[in-house]
Amino acid sequence: MSNPTTSPTLAQLLPAARSGDAVAMEQLLRLTRPDIRRYALRHCAATTATDDVVQEALIIVYRRVGALREVAAFGGWVVRIVQRLCMRPVLAWLKAEPLAQVEDNLAWSHRPDHELRHDLALAIDSLPPLYREALLLRDFEELTIEEMAQRIGVTREAAKSRLHRARALVREYLVPSAPAAR
Repeated sequence: MSNPTTSPTLAQLLPAARSGDAVAMEQLLRLTRPDIRRYALRHCAATTATDDVVQEALIIVYRRVGALREVAAFGGWVVRIVQRLCMRPVLAWLKAEPLAQVEDNLAWSHRPDHELRHDLALAIDSLPPLYREALLLRDFEELTIEEMAQRIGVTREAAKSRLHRARALVREYLVPSAPAAR
């Protein structure tokens, strides 16, 4: 960082950012953003949430970089952050679905991850804004029910109801309805 004409390297910026240097943190985030975007495009293929994933990953790096012990681990750490962010909606949805129903449904068998992510993105995009907001706040931003209710200006019960309805609509979109009983 002594020569102003050359850009500082990750190895130079990371220790300074970890110790609380705001300028180094800003430069680290600026340097890292293109890589995070590339990782997000690769791991969140066919979703509309790539920009959200990039932003959330930058926030996580900003908040947690102090806990990183090795400079060499930074790249792998960032990739894992992006992978988790890309899979968060799928995991959240699967948590709400009984495992036997998911395993027994032919729609889930032999589905590549990129197809599942694409279908999930379409399902979320198809939600009415009221439900989409509830789902994104809870499952993407990981807000508590109380935080979510406060953010959207409704009661706790209304927030839970919106979230439940949003998840039900996503399930209906993703899992074909069962054939009528005979």
